[in-house]
Amino acid sequence: MDDFVFVSGRLSLDMAGTLLWRRSRRIELLCSPDHLRRWIHQAGLLDAPSPMDARALSRVCRLREAVYALVRAWPLPPAADSAVREALAEVNEAARLPLPRHQLDEAGHLTRTGGVDEVLGAVARDAVDLLGGADFARVRECLNDDCTRLFVDLSRSANRRWCGMAECGNRHKVANYRKRRQQEAR
Repeated sequence: MDDFVFVSGRLSLDMAGTLLWRRSRRIELLCSPDHLRRWIHQAGLLDAPSPMDARALSRVCRLREAVYALVRAWPLPPAADSAVREALAEVNEAARLPLPRHQLDEAGHLTRTGGVDEVLGAVARDAVDLLGGADFARVRECLNDDCTRLFVDLSRSANRRWCGMAECGNRHKVANYRKRRQQEAR
């Protein structure tokens, strides 16, 4: 069963999206080491993630928050506050960690192995590539007032407004429909 959605267009932004509704009711999707293990598997980082512990969960959540803060503040102003500078240091440090190991067997089956360091390395490296690359100009925040999910707008017209149609986009469409129906009933 898939518990997580991957609609951001980038691994690092999908990780940042594991804390929902940051401005209001804050819903934590990585509630336990087992949730983290499932996210890692569903993200396609590791085929069979080893059991994660509370320390691994804490490290991943710390990187998640650093990525979110950095993307929101990028490019850094000359007088960036210490929290954002610490986020940059956190992301850069994690980006130096090893990446998951990929191997092919004789039948052509890919195996992805590693531990929490490799997961942190992959997420941070993706964030560094995003912030330092052309895709950053297309990073958006969902237009749902409550949603704080970030995504890369890869649409041809570059006018994507919602993190995903299944959640925020559909809610907006339903609300507009109800509003029109109420106005028609008057």
